[in-house]
Formats: sequence, C-alpha cells, structure tokens
Amino acid sequence: MPWLAALDTARSLRSALAQGLLFCVAFSLCVFGWFAVAINGYAHAPAPLGWLALVLLAPLFLQPQAWIFAGARHFARSRGAGPLRLALTGAGAWVGAEWLLPKLFVDSLGHGLLPSPWLRQAADLAGVGGLTFVLLLVNECVLLTLRARVRTLAPIAAGLALVAALALYGALRTRALEREMANAPRVSAALVQGDISHYGSLASQVGTFDAVASILEAHFALSYDALAAAPLDLLVWPETVYPTTFGAPKSADGAAFDRALAAFVADVRVPLVFGAYEAESGREYNAAIFVEPGEDGRVEFDSYRKASLFPLTERVPAWLDSPWLRERWPWLGRWDAGEGTRVLPLRLADGRTVRVAPLVCYDATAPRLAREAVRDGAELIVTLSNDSWFAEGGGPRLHLAVSAFRSLETRRSQLRATNTGITAAILPTGAIVAQAGVHERRVVQARVPIVSPAPTLVQRAGDWLGPTALALAGLGLTLPRRR
Repeated sequence: MPWLAALDTARSLRSALAQGLLFCVAFSLCVFGWFAVAINGYAHAPAPLGWLALVLLAPLFLQPQAWIFAGARHFARSRGAGPLRLALTGAGAWVGAEWLLPKLFVDSLGHGLLPSPWLRQAADLAGVGGLTFVLLLVNECVLLTLRARVRTLAPIAAGLALVAALALYGALRTRALEREMANAPRVSAALVQGDISHYGSLASQVGTFDAVASILEAHFALSYDALAAAPLDLLVWPETVYPTTFGAPKSADGAAFDRALAAFVADVRVPLVFGAYEAESGREYNAAIFVEPGEDGRVEFDSYRKASLFPLTERVPAWLDSPWLRERWPWLGRWDAGEGTRVLPLRLADGRTVRVAPLVCYDATAPRLAREAVRDGAELIVTLSNDSWFAEGGGPRLHLAVSAFRSLETRRSQLRATNTGITAAILPTGAIVAQAGVHERRVVQARVPIVSPAPTLVQRAGDWLGPTALALAGLGLTLPRRR
C-alpha cells in the first residue's frame, strides 16, 4: 500500500517504470537474499557476484510483474481512470504478467496467505493468482480509505467484503473437506530426512563408494527406526538421495548398491519411493524410483522422470549450450527432461493400491503437472526435493508453500521428502500436519487421507485467471479517456 501511494506521485510513465524497477530489485534483495548465497555456493563465485546476479535477474526473471504493474497503473491514471478501473487494471496487469512471463520461482503474493486456514482455500477456484488479485484490490481499498479519511467508508467496506467472501468460502470448503477426510482411508508413511547434502563434497572427502554407502546406511537406519515405531504403508526418501543410476548400474559398485536397496525393500516388505538417476540411450534423467517388494525376495520397480528442470544447474537450452560456456561454468547441468505427467500405481504394504502423482523438486512449481496427474486419476501427491543449496533463509519455506498449493488446487494429500528440510505431510486443506525443520535429521511419520472430491475449478479450467486478468488489464488501458 505505501508503494501504491508512491506510484501515484509519478508524473510520467518513465518515472512510474523507474519506481517499478526499483521495487522489484528491492523486493528481490529482501526476499531472495538466500538465492544470492546459493549462487555463490553452487558456482564457487565471489560473494558480490551472487548479489549482482540477483539484481540483474530481478526485472526479467524474479519480479517482472512489478514494473509492468507500475506502468499499466500509471497509464490508466493518465487516461482518467477512476478508483475501480484503476484497481482492476493494476491487479489484472500484475496477475496477467505473472501468468505470461517466466518467473524463476513462480512465487506470488498470494503464497503469503498459506498460514490462513480459511483465506487460502479459494486457491481451488483460481489458483494462487486469485489470492494475489484479491490482495492487491484490498491494498487499493486501504489506500483509498486513508486518503478519504472520514468522507466515505465505501473503499474499506469493499475491502472487508472481499476478505469476508474469501473467509466464508474457506470456512465452508474446509468444513466439507474435513467431513470427507474423517471417513476416508489413510496411508501411513515415513518421510526420511537424513540432513545429508552436497554429495560432491562428501565424495571428494571420503571417496565415491564410501559416500554412497554412508548415505544409504543413514537412510536404512532411520527407516528401520520408523518401522519399529509403527506399522507403515510407505517409505519416502528425498530427491537424488541415491546419487547414481538405479536399475542400470555403471559399475560393479553400482550393482552392489542396487542389490543392497532391493534387499532392504524385500526385507521390510514396505514399498519405497526415492530419488535417483536414470540413463537411457546416452541420456540421463533425474528420477523418482518406485520400488515394491515382490515374490521370492524379489522387487519390482518403476520410475518417473523429472519434467521441469531448473535453468542452468540442471539443463542448459540448446541455443545457449556450448563447449566455451561449459569450460567457464563447469557446474552447468546435463540432464534431459522427462516426458511430463505420469501417474504410477503403488501397491502398499497392506495390499491396497494407491495411484500416485510424483513430483520432483522444481516440478512442484508447475501447477499443470499436478492438475493433469489428478485428472488422470492420481489419489496422492508424492514430492521429492533437494533443497540443500537453498537451505539458508526463506528458500525452504517458499518451496514448501509453493508445494502446498498443489494440494490446495487439486484437493489431494501430499507427502514431501527433502534431504535437508523442510520435509512435510500436507492435507487437502493445505494444512501441514507434520514437518521436519531445516538441517534436522529425523523421520516425519504421518497418516494422510486419500480423498477424491469433485474436480476443482482450476482442475477443470486450468490457469483461466491469467488470460482473464490480462484481458481485464488490456480493457482498462484501452477504454476511452475520461475527462
């Protein structure tokens, strides 16, 4: 709201755009400072370079909607837009720009409403963008109220009505979901967070064989402890916890590790989902491996290949890739993307079968993947992530919030395992019922309901709000000038 007041003092479009650029850089420095630290750690770069990269990325890939919003709002004002048209044009430009442009972390202001049990529920109508749209309108109402002082209560009444509508919908939706969850079958799962990170550094210190062996031993031990504590239907380990290919070993040592994993699953008679690599035809993939105990001590396995790869660190676009670039940036990724959405049937320890929508790390930032999986019959979301490079500051919390919205939008429970935190179990209401903090070695045990309510609006219509908001902003900018 203070920024909106500052924008209203801009006397030209250039001045408004400058204020928008200043805001997006300031916002990025305050909110994404952990990313600058991650850049320095991952690329072994000097500290100032990470902050410089953050500043340069802010206007194009972190918060581009800020300067677009500032320009659109000023242009609408210059055409004599009244308060309602101004507010709708600005909110439409903000939400429409977030839908249209590639934002690195796919964050939105609406993610900040996750802690509110009622206000977050409207995400199943219009996604997180819908919450952002309302939040922006309420800020406009507050600004108008402060300017009007006691002359009119209409703006604050409108703002309160918006919040009340969200809260009422959320209360009714939560009550209906809680009734459905109370009678639903449940899956008992153990999510293992070993707090082991930076495999490359570990391997350089103790050797590749000992590094893999120590990782497996730690996860075996934590899993056995969980199995001793309570009966389990499912075990979940994090992304790339098995730092080599599974099922197609590259060496005799790799084959031995494969056998050790298979023997563990056969011994405990509980299915295991974990992160590893897959290789095929000279290509390598980041994958989620589903291993089930079979007959006669054997195991069966299937896999999902990560579809959304993080730019540069996991995949370099073909037009940018070159030997010259890789020589200077040896940390650039070489993975290939999977084919996309896949639903895998998983036979639980008690004999039931549950249809799982697997997501690997950055996949959780793509609402389309979860929506399509649920349309294809997914009953449970299982997310594997490696957040170790973002383990300082707000990175893990942001990734958890973004992941939680996949459950809100699809109304499916979610089991989320990370290596260094935040590991969590998430209900269809968005409630986080169990979690392990950053750099905490522990097992999160939870019983989550398997519900299949009627498809939500965002499941049926997809990202309908984005183009609608863009059209609304365009209408607000092109209406005839008002005297």
